[in-house]
Amino acid sequence: MTDVSPPSSFAIDVPDTLLARAKRGEASAFEQIYRRFERPVFTLALRLTGEREEAQDVLQDTMLKLFDRIGEFRSESPFWGWLRQIAVNEALMKLRKRNRTPFTEDSDEIELENHDTMLPPAAADAALLTRALGRMPDTTRSVIWLYHAEGYTHEEIAGLMGKTASFSKSQLARGTRRLRELLKIEQEATSHA
Repeated sequence: MTDVSPPSSFAIDVPDTLLARAKRGEASAFEQIYRRFERPVFTLALRLTGEREEAQDVLQDTMLKLFDRIGEFRSESPFWGWLRQIAVNEALMKLRKRNRTPFTEDSDEIELENHDTMLPPAAADAALLTRALGRMPDTTRSVIWLYHAEGYTHEEIAGLMGKTASFSKSQLARGTRRLRELLKIEQEATSHA
């Protein structure tokens, strides 16, 4: 048996020995896991919720679930993938509770193939992107982030949100158009300042 879990596509791997210690309930092992994943979980939560306080709540809820469910983790998959799924679920649950913009089906389904959903070149500028994403509705921002940054498929996003794949495609298409508009406005404002 090797000492390290199979490598994941994410840079944070967790040694099998650390996971075994956490499964036995060792507080120091949980602390090490928390420190390794605090930043990526918080960042993911912040991108989905758009608010630091809510992201902090999601981080805490995710880590509490981690501590409760560590025994359910099977080493066949990367640890970050398992923990990330918990974090995404917690963030989406927070958005549902917030209920500022409820998840709604659109009667007119937009086919993804008919729209350019690649992010504009300005997306490389993290500050502009962060401001623009912050101005988007929660649902739309979440779909864009899950699709482009986290690599979820439309079917997976639909499952997470309890909607259809066409809902995800529609949100992505509309959101991408709106994001392009917002980034253009942000770029113009920055260049005139």
